[in-house]
Amino acid sequence: MSHRNSGTMVAEPVTAYQTGTQVRDRGWVEVIVDCPNLEDRLLTYRIPSELQIHPGDILSVPVGAQMMGAIAIRIANEPPIGLDASRIKAVEDIVAAGFFPSFYWQLIERVSQYYFTPFMSVVRGALPNGLLQRSQQRIRLRPEVLPAGAAEFCSANARSLLELLQAQKDGDYSAQYLKRQVQGARAGIRELLKRGWVESYLEYPKPPSPKLQKAVTLIGDRVPVDLTSRQREVFDVLRRRGGELWLTELLQICKTSSSVVEKLEQQGCVAIEEREILRLARVPVAIEDAPSQLTPAQTDAIARISPLNRYARILLHGVTGSGKTEVYLQLVATLLAEGKSALILVPEIGLTPQLTDRFRSRFGDRVYIYHSALSPGERYDIWRQMLLGEAQVIVGTRSAVFVPLANLGLIVLDEEHDSSFKQDSPAPTYHARTVAQWRAELEDCPLILGSATPSLETWVAVGERDDIPETQNLYLSLPERIHARPLPPVEIVDMRQELHNGNRSIFSQSLQSALHDLKQRQQQGILFIPRRGHSTFVSCRSCGYVIQCPNCDVSLSYHHTHEGAIELLRCHYCNHSKRHPSQCPECDSPYLKFFGTGTQRVVQDLARDFPELRVIRFDSDTTRTKNAHRTLLTQFARGEADLLVGTQMLTKGLDVAQVTLVGIVAADGLLNRADYRASERAFQTLTQVAGRAGRGEEPGRVILQTYSPDHPTLKAVCRHDYRAFTRETLPQRQQKNYPPYGRSILLRFSGMEESNVQDAAELVADSCRNLLSFPCEILGPAPAVVMRVNNRFRWQIILKFAPESSEELPDLSELRALCPQGVSLTIDVDPLTWE
Repeated sequence: MSHRNSGTMVAEPVTAYQTGTQVRDRGWVEVIVDCPNLEDRLLTYRIPSELQIHPGDILSVPVGAQMMGAIAIRIANEPPIGLDASRIKAVEDIVAAGFFPSFYWQLIERVSQYYFTPFMSVVRGALPNGLLQRSQQRIRLRPEVLPAGAAEFCSANARSLLELLQAQKDGDYSAQYLKRQVQGARAGIRELLKRGWVESYLEYPKPPSPKLQKAVTLIGDRVPVDLTSRQREVFDVLRRRGGELWLTELLQICKTSSSVVEKLEQQGCVAIEEREILRLARVPVAIEDAPSQLTPAQTDAIARISPLNRYARILLHGVTGSGKTEVYLQLVATLLAEGKSALILVPEIGLTPQLTDRFRSRFGDRVYIYHSALSPGERYDIWRQMLLGEAQVIVGTRSAVFVPLANLGLIVLDEEHDSSFKQDSPAPTYHARTVAQWRAELEDCPLILGSATPSLETWVAVGERDDIPETQNLYLSLPERIHARPLPPVEIVDMRQELHNGNRSIFSQSLQSALHDLKQRQQQGILFIPRRGHSTFVSCRSCGYVIQCPNCDVSLSYHHTHEGAIELLRCHYCNHSKRHPSQCPECDSPYLKFFGTGTQRVVQDLARDFPELRVIRFDSDTTRTKNAHRTLLTQFARGEADLLVGTQMLTKGLDVAQVTLVGIVAADGLLNRADYRASERAFQTLTQVAGRAGRGEEPGRVILQTYSPDHPTLKAVCRHDYRAFTRETLPQRQQKNYPPYGRSILLRFSGMEESNVQDAAELVADSCRNLLSFPCEILGPAPAVVMRVNNRFRWQIILKFAPESSEELPDLSELRALCPQGVSLTIDVDPLTWE
């Protein structure tokens, strides 16, 4: 299928491509250009015989009457079917060779194919905004290597170019300008580049532009006698701070206005100038962090990983508090000394400040933070930093798996079991663990998967496998905590018995006693609640009416932060909120009852029953602002609160030595979910939160409240026994072809008109029965668990594949064409939930 746009032939790739191989003369190349109306297309160009183009090169190509920057994506031996080769325009020139490594586009292509996502959608998700804006080739004179009388040794075209460049102050012009001024400029530029007298470089895109900030520099060290007291203060601060400060910082320190500093500039005492400040999302470093003394298990792990200079998949299975981070740090230190870079992927940057701080404390300015919540300018600046090719460490979330680190020596997925590594929307619905494995294979470097509670996919692929040599798969265990500290004992409290004994509080007698002891012993504790808010739903005790969200098919949760605050009902799907009514909207009864237990209600009950305890609530409601996670955790680590009350955020990266108590208020909310992964997620979450206790000198204690004390998952949590959990769970998964043995694909349909969505789902289901010729179980179509979200109706189909057929999937992206306008189809490969 071909299209014509701006005089350039555009084609969807329908032929086999050679990726990363040297092109033969008169081949074809598919490129991305920075033209807004062509951003969803790959453009096909002819390669002139004198150019050797490779994937990853930055090119100059004609688009209509303009020349534009482009990235070479794929090389083809023949033009796509349907395109007239004689009408395909030629590439103008190579701006920069090898701007992206050849493997990069192989990785993008693999993601595109595996997740049934258009190639350009993957590119947009991988590259920062602005990188493909209108970039251009520039030619810069190199006067330091230019010999005397150079013009006499070159052709007339090259001589004219030299004269133009030498006449310009900086010896720097755009290639496009030179080509307009000198006939045959392309050949002349090539001649000068070959001689080394000029250099070609890519001018970085203008939007987003570099961030500029005013800096104040002291001129001289002698204090003028006629300064006012405020001016003298500014002068003294500058002198004490090394003679240079950002203007905003100087004004804040001196508590003065910019006019005072401007007056100093007029007197010749200081200079004010704008300078670029890179937006590198760094965090302040409190103290330097020195390498710790290793346990025998840590020493063994480092000794076995260090020699691996090729691809290997390593499961680092360490109990909570066993020192996995120290293993990462010491491995990275060796890599940096060898001039190699490291990529550290974490579930959520905001929830792992202690880990990122340790990397910054150990390696300083060589560590950069990268995640999707950065501004476009911040992401743009960090990419520029990485493209310098220096050895560095990137700590980032799942999107960082695509960053172009040079000379990559190691990839680490910390807490690899965490569901945050899976993207649900927008497409591609990739899992960072899967993409990281592909990248490690392409770059031939080790991949470490670290966790105290590995995903069952990783356990079956690495932990259980003994048929793959250690050079490819390696299982390493850290079975003990550092300093031989014991894992905290877990006490299971039967809440049915508490009720039988007359205790109607949400806190068991055992937990109440432990909370009373916290303040006396000057220790800290954590209370884990599966959900935020105050109560799960509000119901009328007279007629049974449950207050629902008007946009979604779910009940509204009750939120009440403190005495005197507005009582709100809020939807946790679309964020719709309304005031809590004083009477039932259905029957006007005043008897409304709150059901369920959320973080807000727990905090209120604590204030009533334990007024002496200082409490911090830590959930998505209290951490909406930038750096709120870090602020609250820092307050808790400094001992400014006795108790941290929160949701699953508490399970990630929290290491506070003073925490001796972990209370799990309602474990049943994790166990009783309509999801085949419920027991796995419950075990992981409860084990991780239990592991927050007893990391310091004082032993820890965990109190787990439940109405199902005999549940096998809770018994495994009580013993900190991961293998017992796998022995219980894996046979059930295998019997039903659930992952990690079988595969599944979730087809999600959504639209504003319910009938259109249902019709599209039924049409696609019929098509799947014809398209999938091998054994495949088709579940549905059926309404989603929550059928309506934000006024969009949702249906779904689940495709289940047996292990032997999962590698033979046809191209499911064709199914999107069956959906009418207004109905969207998301193809979620290897979904973590079927909801």
